[in-house]
Amino acid sequence: MNTQSVNIQNHDMAWAISALILTPEGFDGSKAYPTIVSVHPFGSCKEQTSSSVYGKALAEAGYVVIAYDASFQGQSGGTPRYIEDPSQRVEDISRVIDYAVTLPYVDNNRIGSIGVCGGGGYVFNSALTEKRVKAVVGITPVNLGRLFREAFSEFNPIGALEAMAAQRTAEALGGELQVNELLPPSVEFAKENGLTERDVFEATDYYKTPRGQSEGGATRMLFSHAQKTLSWDAFAFAEILMTQPMMAVVGQDVGAFGAYRDGKEMYGKSFASKDRQLVELENWSHYDLYDNPEPVGLAMERILPFLAQHL
Repeated sequence: MNTQSVNIQNHDMAWAISALILTPEGFDGSKAYPTIVSVHPFGSCKEQTSSSVYGKALAEAGYVVIAYDASFQGQSGGTPRYIEDPSQRVEDISRVIDYAVTLPYVDNNRIGSIGVCGGGGYVFNSALTEKRVKAVVGITPVNLGRLFREAFSEFNPIGALEAMAAQRTAEALGGELQVNELLPPSVEFAKENGLTERDVFEATDYYKTPRGQSEGGATRMLFSHAQKTLSWDAFAFAEILMTQPMMAVVGQDVGAFGAYRDGKEMYGKSFASKDRQLVELENWSHYDLYDNPEPVGLAMERILPFLAQHL
């Protein structure tokens, strides 16, 4: 596998998107390859699971993979920083595809997408309208709008929206930006303060230790600019618009972020899909599917035949 760093700047973009292009061993630039756009989780970056785990596995299997940083995050452009805007996240996928189709070694008729956690919700939502995507895989996919309306707002979405409105006004009047840290600072802090719910604790173990820690994976969010997330639904109109082959991979060890229910919901709604598949992995959790070799291997055993069939 070979890796190249690029900055994507299409003619309609106000800022560049930072990306890694992963190519297989023996890569021949004169040939056209099936290509996967790989989308990172909420609070993550391209150097983490989207490239180093799933991107690597797909490149080793013969695919060109483009893993990129979301706008306002990682090494991509856009200000203010740390904005999590679902509509922009979905638009980023199309802009990366706009770039991919200009590359001579990308087969424009064999483009797929894969996303982890929030990235899984984004690739599913993208595929509803982005029909250049011919097959889509969500790994432990999370519908971020649902999560914000529920656990992330402490089941008080109106209260959260009112607080965001007040904070945005304060910032417009010259106040400091409120950038919220999404996780405990360390595993030890989480233990000492009883923050041991499965997903919260395992996220801390991934993002706040050498296991998965990366400079670009900030696990931060600009609070005042998150309003639109609460009215967004990754799966809206999936019953009508999800026509491509789709696969949702979920772990049966359930946590508070809700990927298990979200993956099953998207699968259930995708009855217009040409081939819908739900992969449930017993005794594995949301964050196990980020980088644990055994469940990742089990997932890839299902993903690779699925992609080979449809790309």
